[in-house]
Amino acid sequence: MAGTPPPLPSTVKTLALEGRVYHLLGTAHVSAKSVQDVKDAAAALRPDDIAIELCQPRYDGMRSRQAWRETDLFRVIREKKTAFLLAQLLLQSFYRRLGKHLEVQPGAEMMAAADCATASGARLALVDRRIDLTLKRVWRHLSFWSKCRLGFSLFASLFADEKVDAADIESLKDSDRLDAMLEELGRAYPAVKTYLLDERDVYLAQKLRRLPGPVVLAVVGAGHVEGIARSIREEIPLEPLETLPPPSRWSRIWPWLIPAAVVALVAWSFWAKGFQRGIDSIVVWTAVNAVAAAIGAVAALAHPLTVLAAAVAAPFTSLNPAIAAGWVAGLVETWLRPPVVADFESLPGALETFRTFWRNPVIRILLVVVLVNLGSTLGTLVAIPWIAAR
Repeated sequence: MAGTPPPLPSTVKTLALEGRVYHLLGTAHVSAKSVQDVKDAAAALRPDDIAIELCQPRYDGMRSRQAWRETDLFRVIREKKTAFLLAQLLLQSFYRRLGKHLEVQPGAEMMAAADCATASGARLALVDRRIDLTLKRVWRHLSFWSKCRLGFSLFASLFADEKVDAADIESLKDSDRLDAMLEELGRAYPAVKTYLLDERDVYLAQKLRRLPGPVVLAVVGAGHVEGIARSIREEIPLEPLETLPPPSRWSRIWPWLIPAAVVALVAWSFWAKGFQRGIDSIVVWTAVNAVAAAIGAVAALAHPLTVLAAAVAAPFTSLNPAIAAGWVAGLVETWLRPPVVADFESLPGALETFRTFWRNPVIRILLVVVLVNLGSTLGTLVAIPWIAAR
């Protein structure tokens, strides 16, 4: 019959709660079928509210390339957001190459939901937590070696050339396969599962509870559907999930123990082993930190003066947890080779291949900060036992 709405997609889970009906549509973020499922669900349900698993910055970034132009790299470095921004770009790189292979724009189902809201007059709700806050909460609970493993995995994704077809993507919506994948993630990175997935399930559920409409269509990743369904039945305060918990007393103290240990070792060298051995310890500390930080800058294809700045700064910044060699090098690189508007506009294309990723001036600055900091950290870990052994 003409005008009959399409049937509700099988990926929709319906819940009735306190006079409202919530329809949770599980999607894959690079799935053409998910885009059609969104359109079919919106037409069949005619919801009062359409909620999507995006925060305002991510939504703005998908809607407009202008958002990248307004990025203040000096501010990003000063506010210690470099690693988080680089992680976002690496994840986008993976999804963009996957979407290009499948001929689907990453996040197309979210944009389709937003378009359906505009066309139907439904309220559009962005119900996800800010991406920078989520990543900070994850990062704070990762050990140093987990951070290194995760960072390596993200970088390795630039080299990945695994072929994935549409059937593989659709299988990700299968509950059994999802459960197995989430269980594996929990074993490998418990903090990632807890703060990137489980905690966001609670957050998404509570944001949905606060929507005013009697009929709500929520478009979320398939991995969130069951978690939301469990969490939505109980009202939970949002405030603890929207703030970054203050660091523990130990986490504030231990970064200062490293420079204290270095100073104590050098002082011991002078007192117990003589003046020359003390000077040798200073030389070891300076040389190892300088060389390691410089190698990080070279690996990021930094300007020669940036390499020099990294080498000079590292021996001193390693003794002061409030300052990092990577921040100094990043600011120098930004000053020497400031990105132009075209560099920000070319970011989407730069995410498609390893070569273009590494050579984009915006990404290069982020890499300078991260790799110089990594080099300085490794230099510290090598220098301390070296001095102690002497």
